[in-house]
Amino acid sequence: MLLKYPSAKDIAKSRFDIFANLIESTSKGQFDKLKANQIRNLARKSVGVYISAKAMELKHTIKLIQLLDSDIAEIEEQIQTQVQDSPISTIPGISFKMAAMIQAEVGDFNNFSSPDKILAFAGLSPTTYQSGNFTSSKAKMDKRGSPYLRYALFISAQYVSMWCPVFKDYYRKKL
Repeated sequence: MLLKYPSAKDIAKSRFDIFANLIESTSKGQFDKLKANQIRNLARKSVGVYISAKAMELKHTIKLIQLLDSDIAEIEEQIQTQVQDSPISTIPGISFKMAAMIQAEVGDFNNFSSPDKILAFAGLSPTTYQSGNFTSSKAKMDKRGSPYLRYALFISAQYVSMWCPVFKDYYRKKL
């Protein structure tokens, strides 16, 4: 609507049937002709100042947002095709975005000889506090690795535990 009618003046001067159809179609039926009439009446009573440069700036900003949205959709489609062959994406509850994040941070899983090394790389390995003869019984996370991988693994563990009972039991045990 703002792309076609970027100011209150434009809305007030618009043909009602065209404006009402635009409101109905862009709102996907959420707003009807009554709402369109209310908007036009409010636009007629508006005390705002019309500046053509601002209207043009709004149109260009909307077009830029639309362009960026289409670019984002294209990039996400490419990421999804690259991640769909990964074994991570077969785990129920892990979206292609989380799988892509994990795969991008880890790189080649063959570079790690054990799952513990991946956890250490993510900063999720438990630390032990020792001083002299004292050894603490409470272990905390290390948090010295990749914060992005740590986030992706933590969120993925929560979602996977919602979808798979085996992972749910294991997750509870680890908590």
